[in-house]
Amino acid sequence: MPLRPDLVECWVFRVVPPEDRLEILLIRRAPDRIFPGLWQCVTGSIEPGETVPEAAMREVREETGLAHGAGIEAFYDLDQVAPFFDEGTDAIVVSAIFAARAEAGARAVPSHEHDGLRWVPAEDAPALAIWPSYAESIRRVRDVLLDPAVEPWFRLDADGHRIARAPLRR
Repeated sequence: MPLRPDLVECWVFRVVPPEDRLEILLIRRAPDRIFPGLWQCVTGSIEPGETVPEAAMREVREETGLAHGAGIEAFYDLDQVAPFFDEGTDAIVVSAIFAARAEAGARAVPSHEHDGLRWVPAEDAPALAIWPSYAESIRRVRDVLLDPAVEPWFRLDADGHRIARAPLRR
């Protein structure tokens, strides 16, 4: 039986010319949320009737104002999950992890859940986004999604389907 994750994470990144600097968008949790002040990627839950990739795309739109055709060039499945202990539910929670490539000049706007956001050079992001799985996600963005020979294997279409996958038989 397939395991359905509890949450999604999505690492929004951009490549800024002229030196093609990789920047990661970090958003800071508002004071009235759990983990106030935590710098993180886009995170959220999966709504009923929603696929896991659709949830990641929706959360990016809700938390940053960016979407396909509105600042986002491509979405990716990072082929990564992160299980962690959640004290609130007293259980192990699993998060499926995605990424979104923003246009170099994309302007994100924080949602009510956050009180700040900033584009951070990739080499500085792990020190701000402290969870160990976050460092691995940032590494995958840098090493996998910036490699033109490998990147297409992880790319999703606007409906959240992996483009490189053979067509599903129904």
